[in-house]
Amino acid sequence: MEDGRKAVETILEEHISYNTENGILPSETTACRRLLTRNTELIEAYNELWAKANHSEFYLRVFIDGLLGTAAFWNPAKMVEARRMRAKLEDVNQKISGVATELAELLRERTKLHDHSGFISETHYHVLEVLSEAATNNPRFTSFVQEPLEAVRSQFDLKYWPSISDFVSVLGSDAARATVYAHQSLTAAGTASSRPSRADFFRVLFQFIDENRDDRHLPTEFRLSDATYASLANCALDLGPDDLASAEYVKRLRQRDREEDR
Repeated sequence: MEDGRKAVETILEEHISYNTENGILPSETTACRRLLTRNTELIEAYNELWAKANHSEFYLRVFIDGLLGTAAFWNPAKMVEARRMRAKLEDVNQKISGVATELAELLRERTKLHDHSGFISETHYHVLEVLSEAATNNPRFTSFVQEPLEAVRSQFDLKYWPSISDFVSVLGSDAARATVYAHQSLTAAGTASSRPSRADFFRVLFQFIDENRDDRHLPTEFRLSDATYASLANCALDLGPDDLASAEYVKRLRQRDREEDR
């Protein structure tokens, strides 16, 4: 019955050696050390994991990689920060929308003053002038795009092009209707709920398994017990006595998520 423990701990020790020698992934190394330090709590979990991996070192490595990555990059603290960054991006989009709308109105007002006040200021009036000046320091633009673009501009007078104010207005409306979403499925799973909790870690781990349960990375029938999930999380995250997740907690979480998916 020591085979599972030995197989897992060998992989963890190899991770520590490789990361240390290459000066990389300190957070994963920390998770490895936690698992090794609390190994007596994980004997049953490791034996189950070894069995569910069909006694395959390759499958076991895939899972351990996912577990360590989840503990390092999708832990509760990181998910708090992810939610903060999501809220910040939403706020920035709203600010861009407001500023762009105000700027577009000012640009329209300036155009009217140019046309009717008897005065004019030496400012850009063509959207391609703005584009060309903005790309002055881009050698790819100046070498390959600028000349043919100027040729197109010379073929069509100003009425064929959007005004600078219209251009800016589109930036504002684009920001206003923008939907913020995670570009990684694991981050999406970890921030699915409005408030951070230990559930984030489990959701990311479940998502990782679902995405890799294809017989190429993990067996298609790969499923762990709620008790094993709880033990792995408690040790990988180094949860204290007051914060420990139980098998019942994991079971309720999975049931709740299944009901919400219906």
